[in-house]
Amino acid sequence: MTLDDRTTAHDTPTTRADGTNGSAGSPLAPYDSLLLVSFGGPEQPDDVVPFLENVTRGRGIPRERLVEVGQHYYLFGGRSPINDQCRELLAALRAELDGRGIDLPLHWGNRNWDPYLDAEVQAMGAAGHRRTLAVLTSAYPSYSSCRQYRENLYDAVQGTGVEVDKIRHYSDHPGFVTASVDATLAALDSLGEVADEARLVFVTHSIPTAMAQTSGPTPRSADGGYVDWHLAVAAAVTREVNTRRGVEHGHDLAFCSRSGPPSQPWAEPDVNDHLTALHEGGTKAVVVVPIGFISDHMEVIYDLDTEAEETAEGLGLPFARAATAGTHPAFVAGLVDLMLERAAAARGEEPARPVVDGGPVGWYDCQPDCCRNLRDPGRLALCQVGGPVPTPV
Repeated sequence: MTLDDRTTAHDTPTTRADGTNGSAGSPLAPYDSLLLVSFGGPEQPDDVVPFLENVTRGRGIPRERLVEVGQHYYLFGGRSPINDQCRELLAALRAELDGRGIDLPLHWGNRNWDPYLDAEVQAMGAAGHRRTLAVLTSAYPSYSSCRQYRENLYDAVQGTGVEVDKIRHYSDHPGFVTASVDATLAALDSLGEVADEARLVFVTHSIPTAMAQTSGPTPRSADGGYVDWHLAVAAAVTREVNTRRGVEHGHDLAFCSRSGPPSQPWAEPDVNDHLTALHEGGTKAVVVVPIGFISDHMEVIYDLDTEAEETAEGLGLPFARAATAGTHPAFVAGLVDLMLERAAAARGEEPARPVVDGGPVGWYDCQPDCCRNLRDPGRLALCQVGGPVPTPV
C-alpha cells in the first residue's frame, strides 16, 4: 500500500532513453522506490485468530491456544495499534521526504496481515519498479527481528524483477536514541517528587536464548548481538538523561512477552519479576523505557501499560512508561538520513555511518552466520553477503 496521493503502487516510473527510471537524479539513486516492511496486526475482532495463525504457521500451535492469546487483543477491541502507527510513520516519512525534495514513491507491506508484503512487491514490480530500499520496523539484529523479515522479502521478490536493499540496523543511530532520551525525560518529569530516585528499566521483547546468542555477526559476546545492542542503547540513553538532569539514575535491561514453553530458556529477567526484585531491594520509583519497540505494539500496551503497571501498582512502586519513538521528528529524520546513507553506499561512495558513543555500527548486507535460522538453516534470505538475488520476471 502506497501513501502518496501523487504516486500509487500501480503507477509506472518515468523511463529515460538510457533505460533507467526517473530516480536517476534523485539523492536516493539508484533506488526508484521505498518500502516500509512491518509485522502487521489485526484491525477488527474477526481478524485476531487468522492473524495469529499467520504468525505461528508451521509451529503446530493448537487453535485453542491462539484463541487464548487473542484475549489480549480483545481487551483493546480486537485491534492492534501497529497498522495505524505504520500509517502515521508513513505520513511522517512522506512529509520529511517531501521537505527534502525527494519524491520517490513510498510503499508499505506487512509480513502477517494486510497490506501483505507479497502483494505489495508484486504491484511494485508490475508498476515498473526495479530497485527499492526497505526500512524494517525492527531496529535490532536477531532472527525474528531481521533475518525472518529478509526471508519474507526473498519470497516476496521472486518473479517480480524487483531488487531490494535495506538500511542498516538503526537502534543506536542518534535519531532513535534522541527520541528515547526525550521520552525518558518526559516520563521522569511525570513522577514528580520521586523522579530523582527513579531507576530506568529498559524493556524489549524476550526471545529464546539460543536465538539471542546467534544474533549479529561474529565476533559477538556470549549473550549475542541482540542483547549487546540493547545494552549499548540503554547505556547511551541513560548517559544523556543523567547529563541533562544532573542526576545519576541507575538502569537495567528487562524483557517482556515470553511465549515459549517453560523447558526452553528465554532471555531474562521478565519485567514483572524485575520490578518486584527492584522494589524488594529498595528502589523508590521506576521509569519503564520500551527501547525494543519503535511504536506502541501490543507488547507495549498490554505487557507494559497493563501487566507491568499493575505489578508496580500492587507493589506500591511509583511507575511511569516512556513513549516509543513513533513519529518523533529526530527519529523520522534519522530514518531518511539512513536512506540517504544507504543510497550513497549503493553508488559506491563511503558515507559516514553515525552511531552513539559505544554503539556498534550496523551492516547493509548481513553475514551468512548472522541471526541464523535455527529451525531451517537452508532458508534463503535477501540482503545477505553472497546471498541470493531475486528471480527475474
